[in-house]
Amino acid sequence: MKKMDYQNVRGTQDYLPKQEVVRRKIRRTLEDTFISYGCKPLETPIINYTELMASKYAGGSEILQEMYTLTDRGERDLALRYDLTIPFAKIIAMNPTISMPFKRYEIGKVFRDGPIKAGRFREFTQCDVDIVGVESQAAEAELMMMAVDAFKKLDVKITIQYNNRKLLYGMLTLFNVPSEKMNRVILILDKMEKIDRAMLVKELAEIELSEKTLQEIEQFLDAQPTLKYFESYTFTNEFVKQGVQELTKLAAYLSALGIELECIFNPFLARGLEIYTGTIYEIFLADGSIKSSIGSGGRYDNAIGGLLGTDQSYATVGISFGLDVIYTALELTGKIVNNSSDIDIYIIPIDMKKQALILAAKLRNDGYKVEVELSGKKVRKAMERANRENIQKTIVLGENEVFANIYKIKDMVSGEEQVFNFPFEQ
Repeated sequence: MKKMDYQNVRGTQDYLPKQEVVRRKIRRTLEDTFISYGCKPLETPIINYTELMASKYAGGSEILQEMYTLTDRGERDLALRYDLTIPFAKIIAMNPTISMPFKRYEIGKVFRDGPIKAGRFREFTQCDVDIVGVESQAAEAELMMMAVDAFKKLDVKITIQYNNRKLLYGMLTLFNVPSEKMNRVILILDKMEKIDRAMLVKELAEIELSEKTLQEIEQFLDAQPTLKYFESYTFTNEFVKQGVQELTKLAAYLSALGIELECIFNPFLARGLEIYTGTIYEIFLADGSIKSSIGSGGRYDNAIGGLLGTDQSYATVGISFGLDVIYTALELTGKIVNNSSDIDIYIIPIDMKKQALILAAKLRNDGYKVEVELSGKKVRKAMERANRENIQKTIVLGENEVFANIYKIKDMVSGEEQVFNFPFEQ
């Protein structure tokens, strides 16, 4: 009989209990933060029609190359979701009675057949929040504040880089980048944090921009302009003007919230996805131990109307946190210390399994997390396990305790015992 290949599919990963305990704590921290901001939960299907995921209002040509496609028995063209954004936009398009503004969060698996690196897999978990029905930059500011709050709870220092696609698009228009090459240029600029300057310029040259356009882009990169520079200069380009106005309002909110030091204006931030129409942002580890972002998002006002086949704009802004890359970040920074047990009390019965289960039910009803040793381990071996797994309290339950209608809880650190009454079945 041929031996089965037990290897995981490339880009997927198993998480054993010690790892998964940490991942679930991260997930709960994010979810609790989302709920504290008034977000409502949603869940959308993993499998969608290819037409939806490939819409021009979805991720754009770059991400479609990484989309997993399949067919069902009815030969329908289907695709696995590559993010949670378009399935959410579909929900709003299909449910016009939802009252606005609407804030939702969703945590779920997504799939991309893309490059694999630290914290980046082909099957991964995204934790998203989106707000529909708020045109003000207050929505962006609240989501950025939410990110700062969540990572403070996780004890992770971050910086949030932000920009505006209108500003970037307008500046590239001023540099005479042809419209048909605009998205390609934006995708290349989106790699600024990932590739060196020489490679970036080489890629720009390869798309055959004019010498003057290339020089102006390079001068723009060299200038490192601040937001104050854009505010003090009078631009005739309407996109630039709108972008600067929105950025100025956003900066005022960030200052009022006291998070302006964590939020850094980056005029070259591009967010390569074509879906974005205004503010964009990416979250990075402050110490740079992971170069890629651990969260990102922005405004995408045209997606919902586009799915409906209309030109109607739906003010929509979102943020996404990558659970897997956050776990990797905590691992790299040495913040994962999983020495504590999730079990409060470990009951070790000596030929008293039925009574141990009855006692465990009572203790669980009192709010404790309780495990009963059911495999028949000797007391010494069970105690060794309790010490190895840092279980703080144990109960050894034998016939003497049962006949006396008592149980003793032992603190494994101090060695102290407390005696409690309990009416066992005789």
